[in-house]
Amino acid sequence: MVPVSFPRDSGAPLPFAGEELVLTRSNALYWPRERALLVADLHLEKGSWFASHGQMLPPYDSRETLERLADTVKTTGARRVITLGDNFHDDDGVSRLDPFAAGMLETLTRALDWVWITGNHDENMHRSFGAQLANEMEIGGIVLRHEARMGETRPELSGHYHPKMRVHVRNRHIARACGVISRSPNSGDRMILPAFGAYTGGMDAGSPEILKALSPANRIDAVLPAKGKLVTFPLYRAAA
Repeated sequence: MVPVSFPRDSGAPLPFAGEELVLTRSNALYWPRERALLVADLHLEKGSWFASHGQMLPPYDSRETLERLADTVKTTGARRVITLGDNFHDDDGVSRLDPFAAGMLETLTRALDWVWITGNHDENMHRSFGAQLANEMEIGGIVLRHEARMGETRPELSGHYHPKMRVHVRNRHIARACGVISRSPNSGDRMILPAFGAYTGGMDAGSPEILKALSPANRIDAVLPAKGKLVTFPLYRAAA
């Protein structure tokens, strides 16, 4: 594993498939050896999509998402960004970007080695801002794709499900975006990343859809960073 040099209050080390990754508080995954930042489900221009369907939301979600992404790039020192699909909320979202947000995105894609992996919301994405477009890719034996493939035996990082963990703390119900990771001695580690976008909702981390997507597995856990440490919530354990 590559030693991780990272501000403790910004994320937590996460062992994965022989690598030590970092799950950041901004809901990204940093891969130190590759100097790569992985983000899932940006859903840029979701606000303008809702507005076009009569539901008026503040039209600044793309700016907020891109500003947070730029901040995370700066914090981690990443030189590469790989998105894991549903980059825009729909195929026409690229055309609805306001000039300020489009300028931010162009600056980021020029400065970084940027790869868009497409998802079900933007599988026909028609503008890449000079970056690479891919359906999926593999780096160092780890498969990167939008949606987890049930039965996959290789290490895999994906998005799509927007997992959230709901906990009861000091008489308060708290919901936080989280990652969900499966481990099995018979296959590689697999993880569903939290959604990164400002207007992304969430699915319960222990929902049958998520557990099925990561099966078969000996154990499945929800994970999130807190005070520089990785907090783990068991979701599934195989029968002994």
